Amino acid sequence: MRIEFPHSTREDFRWTQASLRLGSAPDNDLVLASPQVAAHHLRIEQDRRGWVLQVLPAGGRIYVNARPVRERALLRAGDVLSIGECRLQLRADEDPGRRAPQALADAARCTAALRAVAGPLSGRVFPLRERLELGSSGEVPLELPQGASADLVLGWRDGQLEVEARSLPERYPLRVNGAPVRQARLRPDDQLGIGVHRFVIDAPGLRPIPKIVMPDPPAPPSPEAQAGPRGEVWWLILTAAVLALGIALVLLFRF
Repeated sequence: MRIEFPHSTREDFRWTQASLRLGSAPDNDLVLASPQVAAHHLRIEQDRRGWVLQVLPAGGRIYVNARPVRERALLRAGDVLSIGECRLQLRADEDPGRRAPQALADAARCTAALRAVAGPLSGRVFPLRERLELGSSGEVPLELPQGASADLVLGWRDGQLEVEARSLPERYPLRVNGAPVRQARLRPDDQLGIGVHRFVIDAPGLRPIPKIVMPDPPAPPSPEAQAGPRGEVWWLILTAAVLALGIALVLLFRF
């Protein structure tokens, strides 16, 4: 995962560990020099649900996609965190614009939808049939600041769900999982962002076909293994001989 700093000259920050500490103190993994940032402000940890943001006791309110977070929040690639004057954009390492086609579980009968999770359209769900247009002239309006306009098209091509930006203002690029793109193949749970708008792709049928690997059949046992170890036969013979000798000695001294 990477963190970008919009409207800043600071270089991207990349991390691979399971926990990330942010704050103004120098012992944090990522140091944010701002008067509104506490010494130890927040922590991001990975668990079975994904990336989880936790506001530490000394930290103040944090905004995720312009929504206030007081304690915890689930994060996904493409989210924007606001901590005082600091803005952080989460971005996946993968470039969605370079994805290769993949075999899908049931693309022909896949039910897909575009779910708005932030912005003026938050809470609305838009079915993805053959084609869905977003923008000033499309089915889904995209209101951007200062009268800017954008036009996007989502549709199916060769069994793949794709998004294409027909027109975009330079200040508000289309981002898929935080990465700016003009065109990309989409996967389930991808987040599309443009301006204040955030959408998530809901499409269980778009998940790739799982590869089933059959284990190799066990080799048939050898005749020696079926007959048992060779030592067992000699032990039986020796045991029988000892018993016979013991019986003979008992009979001899008795009579």
